[in-house]
Amino acid sequence: MSRSKTSSKIEVRQSGIHGKGVYATRRIRKDSAIIEYTGERVSEDEANERYQDNPSTYLFMVDDDTFIDGLSGGNEARFINHSCEPNCVAYLEDDRVVIHALKNIQPGVELTYDYQLTDEGEGSDATPTDYTCRCGARRCTGTMKGREA
Repeated sequence: MSRSKTSSKIEVRQSGIHGKGVYATRRIRKDSAIIEYTGERVSEDEANERYQDNPSTYLFMVDDDTFIDGLSGGNEARFINHSCEPNCVAYLEDDRVVIHALKNIQPGVELTYDYQLTDEGEGSDATPTDYTCRCGARRCTGTMKGREA
């Protein structure tokens, strides 16, 4: 997936969901790879240290002790917002996180995926309001946390 192909598919701008968001600039086909979530790779301990006082993180878990920190060396993917009715999904491909389209996405539509957040980190002080969802989806669950199995 080349940088130029990625750049021509998406753009970052203000979002109605939260802060900045990522929008399609041209039609994106269902099941196609859109962008890799990039950033510095850090250990769980380092991730906890960096975000201990900030529940808003840009972390993606790769394995039990490796996280990608999109705030450090990351790309546009860090601005993809959560939705309870997402049009994208994040897949772990080897040791990379790649965002794929769950459906055909038209130009101008904001890209979203289900964050499925957890509060399992050591010393997590997260409160229920830290996970409040404001996606506006018809079937919004009210939380960005993952569903219990």
